[in-house]
Amino acid sequence: MTQAPRKSALRLHRELTEIWGTPPGWGRLQAVNHTVIGKRFMLTALVFFAIGGILAMLIRTQLATTQSAFLDAATYAQVFTMHGVVMMFLFAIPFFEGLAMYLLPKMLGSRDLAFPRMSAYGYWCYLFGGTFLVGALVTGVAPDGGWFMYTPLSSSTYSPGVNADVWLLGITFVEISALSAAVEILVSVLKLRAPGMSLTRMPIFAWYMLIVAGMMLIGFPPLILGSILLEAERAFGLPFFDPTRGGDPLLWQHLFWLFGHPEVYIIFLPAAGALSTIIPTLARRPLEGYEIVVAAVIALAFLSFGLWVHHMYTVGIPHVALSFFSAASGLAAVPTGVQIFAWLATLAHGKPRLSVPMLHIFGFMFVFVLGGLTGVMLAMVPFDWQAHDTHFVVAHLHYVLVGGFVFPMLAAAYYWLPHIFGRQAVQHLSHAAFWMIFIGFNLTFFAMHLTGLRGMPRRISTYPPEAGWETLNFISSMGGFIMTTGFALVALDLLLLAVFGKPFRRNPWQAGTLEWAMPTPPTAYAFASLPEISARADQLDPDRLGPVLASGQGYLGATRHGWMEVIGVDMVTGKPEQVVVLPKRTGLPLLTAIATGSFFALLLVKLYWLAPIALLIVAALFLLWTRDCGLKSDLADLPVGHGTNLPHHYQTEQPPSYWAMAFTLTADATLFASLLFGSLFLWLSAPNWPPESAIPIDVTTSLIAAAALVVAAGFGRATFTGRTERNLCIVALAYGVALLALGYFLINTHGEATQHAAMASIFAVKTYAILHIFVGLILSLFCLWRVRSGYVSVRRDLDLRLGRQWHLFTLTTGLIALAFPLVINLLAGGAGP
Repeated sequence: MTQAPRKSALRLHRELTEIWGTPPGWGRLQAVNHTVIGKRFMLTALVFFAIGGILAMLIRTQLATTQSAFLDAATYAQVFTMHGVVMMFLFAIPFFEGLAMYLLPKMLGSRDLAFPRMSAYGYWCYLFGGTFLVGALVTGVAPDGGWFMYTPLSSSTYSPGVNADVWLLGITFVEISALSAAVEILVSVLKLRAPGMSLTRMPIFAWYMLIVAGMMLIGFPPLILGSILLEAERAFGLPFFDPTRGGDPLLWQHLFWLFGHPEVYIIFLPAAGALSTIIPTLARRPLEGYEIVVAAVIALAFLSFGLWVHHMYTVGIPHVALSFFSAASGLAAVPTGVQIFAWLATLAHGKPRLSVPMLHIFGFMFVFVLGGLTGVMLAMVPFDWQAHDTHFVVAHLHYVLVGGFVFPMLAAAYYWLPHIFGRQAVQHLSHAAFWMIFIGFNLTFFAMHLTGLRGMPRRISTYPPEAGWETLNFISSMGGFIMTTGFALVALDLLLLAVFGKPFRRNPWQAGTLEWAMPTPPTAYAFASLPEISARADQLDPDRLGPVLASGQGYLGATRHGWMEVIGVDMVTGKPEQVVVLPKRTGLPLLTAIATGSFFALLLVKLYWLAPIALLIVAALFLLWTRDCGLKSDLADLPVGHGTNLPHHYQTEQPPSYWAMAFTLTADATLFASLLFGSLFLWLSAPNWPPESAIPIDVTTSLIAAAALVVAAGFGRATFTGRTERNLCIVALAYGVALLALGYFLINTHGEATQHAAMASIFAVKTYAILHIFVGLILSLFCLWRVRSGYVSVRRDLDLRLGRQWHLFTLTTGLIALAFPLVINLLAGGAGP
């Protein structure tokens, strides 16, 4: 195949728009383009932010005076719970996901993310899950146990309605979006960069998002597991958190804060990445200490996973452990300080422009440093014991998260909205809006430090006049309304920007990053041709690069077969390796998200017998995604320009989907490790251990299942040969045998699983194994269909290699699950029959 001759810029633009664009009307429901999905994420997150802000004002109205009757206690509990849920789960994380989806391909010199359909599916799951949660508030059945849902308050004994179920199922639904975004970002940053863009040349924002995506991959599975276990206890009586039957409420806190404390940094670091991008541009100087900042962010990511007990100092942790977590909590200030000093050094050595984004950056510096200082105070055990569960903690949280996220995001909005709309800000309201937010924020939350030091607890709806908190609470409430007015002015200002802003040609900030080397508003395909990077990607010349790329003089400067083409590179060096052909727009992500939502809705209304059917529909829809993916014949290497020929990604060893499977299994392994940790924690700390009755060990079914898993993994490892179809049939048969053996065990032990947490843990671990065996069965049958349909050959064996990854993982976790009853039995001091 020869390379097509270079076309005129206008003709190339029309052809690329036809391939990459989203049709109007109902066709927008099929959108998978990263620009469209990124904007949808950000806009939806801002709507949820407005809802969370309204809930915050209801809280401040209630607390403004003593003995207020504005909200009754039950309604107040739902309002403050949903305020936290909306801000933490529906605003902060989805907003930066949307910003990353919008910016990363443009900054990395690519045309889209690695899995556009997965981005669209994640958005629909986020939208439906968020609507599910907010709709519960409107109907009066919203969660009311706090955004952290501590047990036993959230157990069926003390929360018998569906309120807690709404939280558990709704949050799990939303977290599907977060995990899919994490895999998407990891693979896209590592594999879909411009040729020549090595890791050391990546823009600093890409480094931040790469690290944050890795944190999400490890941090979110413990929360998902905790939600599943608590819902299993509420729905089926499995006593993971019931101390009368061998469970422990503290297990929930450990699982929750294994997610919750890294989440604080997951929220902060994308904002810090935006600052590390904006500050050098406004200071007209490259970021000081680029390599040191990257190292600091990596260190902070590692430290964030060792701090979860920071939130549990008062639950009875041994003093030696308290000293360790206290020291680790204080140590986290070091890499954070490195970033702050790098920003200050960049400003000091440059010539800062005092624009509106810079105003919000200064607001961030002031507020976040104060929040960091109170964080160091709370890291010290004696002080935390005094301030725990008071308004001092609430004030610290808001200084860190609002200071660490909202001010940088406002700076990012004023910096990048000209890129989204192609217009510069009018800025008649910008300064007034900033000062109202800044003053209102400090009035609100500085006063809350004082009420906390004077002993005001969190989460109370009324307080007596003699407590002496009314004046400070009134000041907080007035500050809250001033801040809300400031946010309303920001919304109006940004609307004026979109409608009446001044058009510009290119790069109004004179930035050095690639997103400014394209037309604004951006086209659906981002770059008409892809650049070759020979310098750090925040020190480029977009004004020179833009016309060159628009005329098709870079890589992939011509269309081919109507394919959506990008270049895949070596993860470290950035050397071009493959032509990645992305799937086109389709309505399947929307349909799959609807089917996923129906699964959670059926669980909420207790129609458990129908839920597996919905799950099968979800699996069938996912398989339909593959209809137009793959090749039915081997292809020669494809010309991509500059005298370079590259193979189609289906004919390479490590295409994006290979790494997506690896990262997905990493998150899966984290969930499994959390499940094992939870079981061992119960053995170590829970009351009523060991169980009174011996734990059954069915040696026969365990050996049969183990042998079947070994056979499935062994035959699943085979590469494409004339015997591949036979091997896949053996794999499917082996998985079927393993399913029958483990299913027999679970059916016979369900009743015992409700009696004690030891048996419930075994039941959960073996259920995990069964689910993976079932997926393995589906994968083996899918691969068999792909082979018979001509999609697999010696060069095109990607489907088999993806299955091989799953089979090996299932074998490893399955053997652990089969041995787990013996381990629990030995730990419990018994010998099962």
